[in-house]
Amino acid sequence: MEAAQEIPDRPPLDQGALSDAAFLAANGIPQLAVVESTGSTNADLLRGASEDPRAWPDLAVLTAEYQSAARGRLDRRWEAPARSSLAVSVVLRPVNAEGRPLPTQCYSWLSLLAALALREALLDTAGIPAELKWPNDVLIRGKKIAGILAQLGPMGDGAVPPVVLGTGLNVTLTRSELPVPTATSVLLEQAATVDRTTLLKSYLSRFATLYRSFCNADGDPAAGLAGGPSLHHRVEHALTTLGRQVRAHLPGDNEIIGHATRLDEYGSLLVVDSGGHEHVVTAGDVVHLRPWTPPGEAGRSESGYA
Repeated sequence: MEAAQEIPDRPPLDQGALSDAAFLAANGIPQLAVVESTGSTNADLLRGASEDPRAWPDLAVLTAEYQSAARGRLDRRWEAPARSSLAVSVVLRPVNAEGRPLPTQCYSWLSLLAALALREALLDTAGIPAELKWPNDVLIRGKKIAGILAQLGPMGDGAVPPVVLGTGLNVTLTRSELPVPTATSVLLEQAATVDRTTLLKSYLSRFATLYRSFCNADGDPAAGLAGGPSLHHRVEHALTTLGRQVRAHLPGDNEIIGHATRLDEYGSLLVVDSGGHEHVVTAGDVVHLRPWTPPGEAGRSESGYA
């Protein structure tokens, strides 16, 4: 039997470092608020950004030491011990350098952009290699370490609707505290640091750089991003879903099993089934499967969860 893991120290976020004027100005963050406890930072910002847009401008940030009613994709609830994770939400009002709103069809890339920024932060700051799982998870060696949820706010007075982008990163969760056995944490991956303030600043810096570059390219995922390859190229390079056999659970209790081949220009996943038909998966849950052989071919093995 595995010995119980000692609960690590869990200091609060360093509000002084997070509110440092030089850090905020360098990243174009107008404000960063830290609260001790809330139901959901995403829910708070969806409400606040709609009620008073001036109070929550583009790239305004809210983070909480503890969330009691956090929700992920498909309305899944999750909860973690106080100060064991990063729970951060950002208000986005995407416009280009001339102030022209981005087309809303490019909004589907925002959660992938955030996942890419977090991947870079984990590698550069914590020294742990991460991969992306479509549409919104960050994995370490196949185990989930973070999830990202983008929610569209209501349209008001003809203005561009805000997007609230929430990120939850497992930082010092012990093995017994993980929500599922297929999850992990920064601590469990023996990272170079488990300092949540350092990790949060690293993530926000990288996200702000990529986001502003994406906006200035009018939301074009094929344009060069922040002096390097395009968002489309970077995401596909980091996406462990591609090249895998997957089961895509779709709205309405439908599902597709097939080979994930690429992303289209909207960030949708293209899946080719055993009959050679290509399906565009725009939303839903994706499960990675073990390799399989299409029905009717010799040597077929049963699919299973990877």
